[in-house]
Amino acid sequence: MSDTPKFEVIDRRKFKGDEDQENQPAAPSEPTEPGAGPQLVVTEPKPEPVATEKAAADQGPEMPPPPTAQESREQKIAYDASAQRLEDLVRAQNPAAGAQPPITFEHLVQQFYVSAMIQMGAGAQEGQRPRVDIMGARNTIDLLGVLAEKTRGNLTEAEDRALQAVLFDVRMAFMELTSMISLQGMQGPQPPPPQGAR
Repeated sequence: MSDTPKFEVIDRRKFKGDEDQENQPAAPSEPTEPGAGPQLVVTEPKPEPVATEKAAADQGPEMPPPPTAQESREQKIAYDASAQRLEDLVRAQNPAAGAQPPITFEHLVQQFYVSAMIQMGAGAQEGQRPRVDIMGARNTIDLLGVLAEKTRGNLTEAEDRALQAVLFDVRMAFMELTSMISLQGMQGPQPPPPQGAR
């Protein structure tokens, strides 16, 4: 018998076809008199939704209900067992490798930092032109800003200091890069050097 706990996955998503069938008006009935021709179909106007329904509609599509506490516990246990099996396989291949350190908030912040810097062209091989994804970098920096806003008051002093330092660095790099892009845009493309010039 396996040590892995069993759990059931329940899909609570609504599919597009289900919603379309609910919202479609009834099909017009067939003419009752022969040769009566087309008929005017009048649909009753829907009553104005109450304020709470409007507020829910403004928030976007309806989300499925969250998993229950029991489902979350079972899923976490299964995930931990799967991660442990993977770590055991890695250590079997490389016995000198120790156990992986636990993932912390600082790892999350560093992941965003590295992503933003790579999107701004850092890490390019020497002699190669850096690839810049300025809009992707902006999104990553904005995600760091959201993280700072949503975790305000819930971080240790060291975590908050690390987050603020990273946010400052990537914003400064972004401003420098956008300034360079703006200057290049105003100057226009440089003409190629004349033939035979050294």
